[in-house]
Amino acid sequence: MALRSLLAKDWTLEVDTRTAGATAPQWTRVGGLTSFTETTDDNTEDDGSFDDDGWGSSVVTQRIWSIEAEGKRKRTDAQAFTPDLGQEAIRKAARIVGFAANLRVRWYRKDGSPDAYEGTSTVSGFTKGGGKTDLEPFNFTLNGQGVPVEIPNPIATQSGFLIEHSESA
Repeated sequence: MALRSLLAKDWTLEVDTRTAGATAPQWTRVGGLTSFTETTDDNTEDDGSFDDDGWGSSVVTQRIWSIEAEGKRKRTDAQAFTPDLGQEAIRKAARIVGFAANLRVRWYRKDGSPDAYEGTSTVSGFTKGGGKTDLEPFNFTLNGQGVPVEIPNPIATQSGFLIEHSESA
């Protein structure tokens, strides 16, 4: 069987938009995304010694995750302005400072891949605007707080995707 490339467009980003006092998360998709990149920034420290015969050694002592995303701002077709709820949650969080700015997010692939994570973040660099003939873009960075937790892929559990792992003997 030939290997096939994964499509970058298969990432989904959701924010927890539960109301105050609710205990269960209310996952709301962030619509209009055109770019999604998850990265880590790793701090390493030299672990080498005279005993290493001139070879170096490094140890990762801290990792920080982040997600950079961009897209086109969206709204419904309703006569009253109704923004995309996921975009709106991020826009509002980007204007808050301190612990109240924490935003619970999850991101996963919608092709059945096991890549699925959940974590707490803050929003920085939410930009919007554009030229007179542009569709209005937006971009932002989610700055991770603590370890992102690997979760069961919500699409795989909802649609019955069977994720097979084959081992060569």
